[in-house]
Amino acid sequence: MIALVDYGAGNLTSVRKALTSLGADFVVPSTPEECTRARGVIVPGVGNFGATARLDAPWRDAIGNAVAAGTPLFGICVGMQWLFEGSEEAPDAIGFGAIAGRIARLDGNAEQRLKVPHVGWNSLEFRGTARLLKGLTSGAQVYFTHSFAAPVTPECVAATTHANTFSSVVERDNIFGVQFHPEKSGDAGLAILRNFLEVCA
Repeated sequence: MIALVDYGAGNLTSVRKALTSLGADFVVPSTPEECTRARGVIVPGVGNFGATARLDAPWRDAIGNAVAAGTPLFGICVGMQWLFEGSEEAPDAIGFGAIAGRIARLDGNAEQRLKVPHVGWNSLEFRGTARLLKGLTSGAQVYFTHSFAAPVTPECVAATTHANTFSSVVERDNIFGVQFHPEKSGDAGLAILRNFLEVCA
């Protein structure tokens, strides 16, 4: 059973639809303790990083205990940003801290007509092999909608450029994250979700 965490900022409807299409068994936990019994934990998210403050100490502890026990954790969009230490979008909100670094606002480029927020399809430039990207090739197109992004860190297994280059996929041990929305990214996105489910199995 996959725990799909609802903290009031996740795009649960589309993620649920994608998981259902893949035949995944999942539950939206009503208590933090349910995360510790799951085979995998997904933290989705849209909007402002400040919403992650609703993942308070009991949720953080439960998810942290699950991860420490080897349960895979997958952050989507703001959920991936939450894996880091914090964000300049909401300086008072504390990230999960599984990955060192802070989220920063994207740059735009008027000459290249690159606007912020970054909305639409863009490519994943692979930086080594990753379980989350199995079956895909560098240059795969996925769907983004965001104004803030993670720095390129050692955990970055795919980067994307929109005026500046940022981490679009991170992976380390049983920690996974994507800045884009796999549930809205066609076959490539479904492949990434399927790969995560395979890790959980």
